[in-house]
Amino acid sequence: MTIYFKKYQGAGNDFIILDNRDGQYSNLTQKQILILCNRHFGVGADGLMMLNNHDEAAFEMKYFNADGKAGSMCGNGGRCIVAFAHTMGLVKDKVSFMAYDGLHEAVLVKDDWVELKMSDVNGAEFGDDFAILDTGSPHYVKYVEHLGDVDVVQEGRKIRNSGRFRKEGINVNFVEYGTDHLLVRTYERGVEDETKACGTGVTAAALVVAGNQNTAYQIPVATNGGNLEVRFDKIDQKHYKNIWLCGPAEFVFEGEIELK
Repeated sequence: MTIYFKKYQGAGNDFIILDNRDGQYSNLTQKQILILCNRHFGVGADGLMMLNNHDEAAFEMKYFNADGKAGSMCGNGGRCIVAFAHTMGLVKDKVSFMAYDGLHEAVLVKDDWVELKMSDVNGAEFGDDFAILDTGSPHYVKYVEHLGDVDVVQEGRKIRNSGRFRKEGINVNFVEYGTDHLLVRTYERGVEDETKACGTGVTAAALVVAGNQNTAYQIPVATNGGNLEVRFDKIDQKHYKNIWLCGPAEFVFEGEIELK
């Protein structure tokens, strides 16, 4: 089978994107998707997305983790597939598309900058130095003082595979307060490694560090792969609405690969 693909990245979070409107890639197996995402034997990516037809939206985003398993919502992936759809003439400057957690709106501010509306958050658990919440994917947010000294893979894997989270998995974000922004590094389930950035993770981190004032926030976030921004309205400590993840979504390359 010949796979025709385009590769995009959003703040270093990279994705293989397939135009699957005719269903030609619907039968790809977990093993085949894993090989495509493998950085030594395939194209290499943090995840793979299929752009499918949808009756109630411009398209459907079907997301797979790098391990080949179907994933939940991916924020940077959502922004990248909108940029992909734009180059194909499927959308103009605004669009609504269907994803794992429901309908999402997006705005293309310019060719390489996409703003994506995330699902409302209606619950969060807070501990002494951590928070747990779902921003389309489940996230554990841990506060640290020296982010550069954290072994993200070792510490993230330990939390992700702990008794409470072992079965379903959880993404683990380590967060440091900068002078005027957040610094975030993320261990992603499904990739089972640190990624350059994670859109739903950055969103989770920004929400839980918001102050006590119930108002609108605009929080810049720095990741190893680039800068993002999260805007939202805080209702109270556990409820957040009008959440937007904003940042770059850039074409990397395109090609074809033969799969057995």
